[in-house]
Amino acid sequence: MERDLRQQPLYKEVEAYFTALYQPGTDWVSDGCEATVSPDGRQAAFTGTVFQDLRSAPVTRVCLVDLDSRTLRQLTPAQHSDRLPRWSPDGHRLAFLSDRAQAGNFQLYWTNADGSGPTHAAPALDGTLEYFHWSPDGRRILLGLAGFGADQAGMQGGGRTVETQDDLPDWLPEVETADADNLWRSVWVFDTETGECHRVTRPGLNPWEANWCGDTQIVTVASTSHSEGSWYESGLYLIDTASGREKLVHTPADQLGWPVGSPSGRWLAYTEAVCSDRWLVCGELRVMDVRTGHTRTLDTKQAGLVHLAWRDDEHLVYVGLRGHQTVVGEVDVAHDRTIEWWSSEHRSLSGAGWAYPTAWPLAGGGVVAFAEAYQTAPELVRISAQGEYQTVISLATEAGRSEGFNTGTISSMFWQARDGLELQGWLIRPQGDGPFPLVMDVHGGPVWVYRNHWHGRLRGAKILADHGFALFYPNPRGSSARGQDFARLVKGDMGGEDTHDYLTGLDALVAHGLADPQRTGTMGISYGGFMSAWLITQDQRFAAAVSNSPVTNWYSQHRTSQIGFFDEYFLNGSAYEPGGLFFERSPAMFARAVKTPTLNIAGALDQNTPPTQALEFHRSLLENGVESELALYPHGTHGVTTFPENTDATTRTIAWFLKHLGKA
Repeated sequence: MERDLRQQPLYKEVEAYFTALYQPGTDWVSDGCEATVSPDGRQAAFTGTVFQDLRSAPVTRVCLVDLDSRTLRQLTPAQHSDRLPRWSPDGHRLAFLSDRAQAGNFQLYWTNADGSGPTHAAPALDGTLEYFHWSPDGRRILLGLAGFGADQAGMQGGGRTVETQDDLPDWLPEVETADADNLWRSVWVFDTETGECHRVTRPGLNPWEANWCGDTQIVTVASTSHSEGSWYESGLYLIDTASGREKLVHTPADQLGWPVGSPSGRWLAYTEAVCSDRWLVCGELRVMDVRTGHTRTLDTKQAGLVHLAWRDDEHLVYVGLRGHQTVVGEVDVAHDRTIEWWSSEHRSLSGAGWAYPTAWPLAGGGVVAFAEAYQTAPELVRISAQGEYQTVISLATEAGRSEGFNTGTISSMFWQARDGLELQGWLIRPQGDGPFPLVMDVHGGPVWVYRNHWHGRLRGAKILADHGFALFYPNPRGSSARGQDFARLVKGDMGGEDTHDYLTGLDALVAHGLADPQRTGTMGISYGGFMSAWLITQDQRFAAAVSNSPVTNWYSQHRTSQIGFFDEYFLNGSAYEPGGLFFERSPAMFARAVKTPTLNIAGALDQNTPPTQALEFHRSLLENGVESELALYPHGTHGVTTFPENTDATTRTIAWFLKHLGKA
């Protein structure tokens, strides 16, 4: 394939598709996340995505929506990015994060509640802010600070935070050490009355996420190292904001997420689960009585929880995933009573990009959130405590919602694994009768889950369906949303029995006359990239493969990735011993068995699955006479999702399948 595809008809087709979705250059808000509601219930605010063009990364804007008139306003100046709007508890101020001083370096700002008047800035900290939270009394703001150049995890792009600018010559080396101060995270508290900032967490403690627990202490998931791998062994801490006195209150067997304290500080809630990525925790609900330390696991009707927020001091609102459904509900923690407000497979609440969904509780019950489905662009919705679903505004462009724009349909499908386990996935079906050429897209993680996603998040799905392809999105053992025992089935067995879950799913599609067994392909990103590379070493059915940001050699992955702990944790092995799963599950070691033409894609700045992983597999395939290409993007990070790289990578992916599977 040529290096420059920009004049090719398929590139123009992909570019036209993204133009229809995002309407670049028009200030159209094409996606939304981080929704919140003003204390008086009259306004919603969220982080909106705006594409100024398709040649650079989009900007993010603070957007305000009047919930009665449903009118939308943008507050952010065109050349900057603002995000995470949050009203003060008294409703008088609207705070947000912005990179107005330096591109990519987010600091705290605030303005009047309606977005009018001057914008004020808190004292700039030495690093970039990842999140913030108002204290329940509104007098202070908790600030989650990442040092300049700190590593970022999978859903954050697998790169690094913005780095400081200096006047040193560009030939000087990059120096890596284990104790560089700039790589640590920390929690600070900003006093809104005095304007002073002070650090709460001590040096040597690395808080990955934190929140208030009452007005005088914070709760944090933290480790004693700044390395991404240390997140997997983090503990739960309570820290007094005045004295800095800390207490380790829980050491988990697995991983922790979403720590939230009730406004009074009496209750502390969090989720615990086996997880493969930071910020992607789908687990069981734990509630601790801070006075006694007694902790309970509360019933959420078999839903794995992915977001928590207190409505008041006794009512905890949650978003969860149960099988192929998204659910919203509330727990009365004082009486151990769970009320599920809403569940659906036809709509999925959404988060930022590939993140799990979030929601903001309404004072009288219910939530405001973003939702989507395969044929439904992101929309801001209200879900009542009685389960009524109401669209406030849709972010679909006129072109994107026009009749006939997307003719593919999505449906849930079930099949049996070879050991009898019932599995679920999603099938996108083009117009016409099968069998269709089919591409299986393997999800990342491995502990993650496909839901009813908007086609704009599924790389090339709509265009492949336009060309007559079906697409299969399986949720094998190890996926989220089916309990911890199900997720744990992949731990210690990556590339083991889950391999056969994909193959039996394909067998079922062939048996139902939906998939052409001679024209089947596989693709995926991250763990999906690993699995796509692995599958073609184990089975000869695939006519083409696209492996994006893969792991192909677990030995070198351990020594070059920022999350080296991950592979030992999920393989239950050691990178210092010969043989075992580090060898037996490395696709590069079995390249001699491959016959499948393979496109390898990687970002040169990827810290999660370094680009040398794709290079190793590419060179191994060439050495064994297999058709292989490597597309390496110099500014790309994990998954190569930024623009203009995404347009090119999508074009190459579709072109690879058209070439090797043929048009329908």
